Amino acid sequence: MSKYDYDDTPAPQKGSRLAIWDVLSIFTLLLTLCVAAYFVAIYLRPDSAINPLNPHRNDYLLPPTPTITQIQLLPTWTTTPINATETATLFPTFTLEPTSTLLSLITPSITPSPTKTPKAPFSATVTYIDSTIIHPDAGCNWQGVGGTIVDANNADMLRITVRLVGFYNSKSKNELTVSSIAPAYGKSGYEFFLSTVPISSEGLLYIQILDQAGLPLSDNVYINTFNDCSKNLALVRFKKNP
Repeated sequence: MSKYDYDDTPAPQKGSRLAIWDVLSIFTLLLTLCVAAYFVAIYLRPDSAINPLNPHRNDYLLPPTPTITQIQLLPTWTTTPINATETATLFPTFTLEPTSTLLSLITPSITPSPTKTPKAPFSATVTYIDSTIIHPDAGCNWQGVGGTIVDANNADMLRITVRLVGFYNSKSKNELTVSSIAPAYGKSGYEFFLSTVPISSEGLLYIQILDQAGLPLSDNVYINTFNDCSKNLALVRFKKNP
């Protein structure tokens, strides 16, 4: 046979049938179109019978609407007048029997007399003088409290704590000092400076001496202040009681 001979049998044709994937694609497209048409129909007619969530069809699922019943007021109470002509019947009174008085044969005890409050170890005297006696250079531009502390024999007692407490010029005071630091008053002298402008007050300040434990050695000695230059120094002298 010659190498140039040809086979006249026709070759098979391709694509004569639709492939399976093409069929599935067409089916999916049709299904999508149907679903879209369904939702559009429900959107346009929400009360349609094909809507499973029809609002009119679900009314029976709601609870019944409550009916408000107004509260009825009680009928007005009518008082019944009391017959004022009736006379009250008094009950007989009982006479109490006399009771016997007990006679005590025991002599009553003597009421003890009140105990005297112990006297403070130190007493004080207060005088008001011109501050120029101690501070001649200050003139009337000074006000304060000063003094001395002595024993029963008038001997100076040194290093005794002195406290000034109260209110001065609308301000609270609670200051401490010791005797012997203001020798202008004497060996046991002490001093508290108040202000450069004398003012008046009554019973707002008190002074007291204390022992080393902080316990009081005297009562609270209340002092006054004056806006008078001849009384701008309160001189307080403590003396030990015999």
